[in-house]
Parts: sequence; structure tokens; C-alpha cells
Amino acid sequence: MHRRIRHLTPEHVDALAEAGSPWASCVTWQVDVVRRHALGFSPDSAPARVAAKRAWVREVLEQWGHCGQVVLVGERPVAVLAYAPPVHVPGVEAFPTAPASADAVVLAGLWVAPEQRGAGLARALVQAAARDLLERGDARALEAFAATGGCDPHDLTPCSPPEALLARLGFETRRAHPRHARMRLDLRSTAPTHLRDVGAAVERLWGALRPSPSRPSAYPAPDARVPATQRVTGTRDLRG
Repeated sequence: MHRRIRHLTPEHVDALAEAGSPWASCVTWQVDVVRRHALGFSPDSAPARVAAKRAWVREVLEQWGHCGQVVLVGERPVAVLAYAPPVHVPGVEAFPTAPASADAVVLAGLWVAPEQRGAGLARALVQAAARDLLERGDARALEAFAATGGCDPHDLTPCSPPEALLARLGFETRRAHPRHARMRLDLRSTAPTHLRDVGAAVERLWGALRPSPSRPSAYPAPDARVPATQRVTGTRDLRG
């Protein structure tokens, strides 16, 4: 099976919605509480939420840059992780353990298709996100508002990943809470070792993780401060 990791685009939001992913219609992070209630929570309002998520991805791409990673099997998205600076995730303000740290980017949703769970895709996505942020120099940490209170560690919710899962991925609790702990992955001290460990695990599962030839893109390139020889292409192959 051929798996690839690519930067998240608005088109991936539509593909995820068509695949039945609840992540595509989750706007917990992308809009504030007032607008979230205006969009509604019923199945009938899902198309409006998907449109809001798509618009968010496009806006962040234009104003900040790449804001997520997606795993593709063929052309089908089977896993996704989104992230952005706090200013682009107004929904964070509603969480009791907010705000996020000033030097952090917020993990704004993580989802893996049920049939793909247990294969290390969540680890591969965190690896790709951490590497992207390190090479761009945009943040010192990735922070997440985890679901606590006895959540099944294998139950990947689209909006708030379980605390136990994030702990296994290298995150540490910075502010505990009965329902929404704030957790942190320090990119400059924790991530280098974490990335080597995860890279080894991915290689054991699928073979070497290597860049594919870059393709022209309508979306922003990585930060110009990063030397061209060090920039990521946005595409990696995961072969099995």
C-alpha cells in the first residue's frame, strides 16, 4: 500500500468530507463560539461547517502558510492533522486551559480513518508537522487542548485528541484539567529526539521516508528565511 504525506489544502477538506470524516465539519478551533453556534451542530448544517473549514484553510494558507498535513492512500485522504498560530484559531478562547503559550502553534484537530488506526499514522503526522515548524522557524512548540476524563486512547476525535494518545506522541501536560488539559511538545528540545524515534518507527512500518519531486503550487511556499536546500517539498512517501 502506497501512503504519502502532503500539506493540507482546501481541496483535501472536500475530499475528507466526501469520505465521511467528521474532521471536515468540525470548526471548534476555526471559529469563535458565537459563529459556531450560528453554523449549527445538526447533520443538516454540516455543509456549512465544511465550507467554513475550507475557507479557514485557504485563509491561513494565504496569511501564514501551510497549516496541516494529510496522509493519502492513492488520492484518498485517510488521516489529517491541522495546526496554526493562536490568532488563527479563535475557538481556543473557549477552553478553560487557554490561552496557548505565546511561542506555540496550536494543534487544531487530528483524525485517522478507523481502518487505518494502529499503523502509526498519528505519529507520522506529528512528525511531519514538527519538522515543518522547525524548518520554518515559526514556533518553539506545538500545543494541544486534549480530551481527558477517561477517554479511550484509541478513539481519535476530530477536534480534541485524547490525552493518553498525545502523551504517547511526546506531548507533556502543562496545565491539567478534568476535561481539557493543555499539552505541549517542545520542538527545540523534545522534538529532535522524538523525530528520530518516530522516523525509525515509520521506516520499520513502511520503509524509508523520503521527499518526492516538488510540484508547482498555488499556495504559499515555506518561509523564505529557510535556505532553499533545507526547505521541505510538502510531499513524502510512506511505502508498505
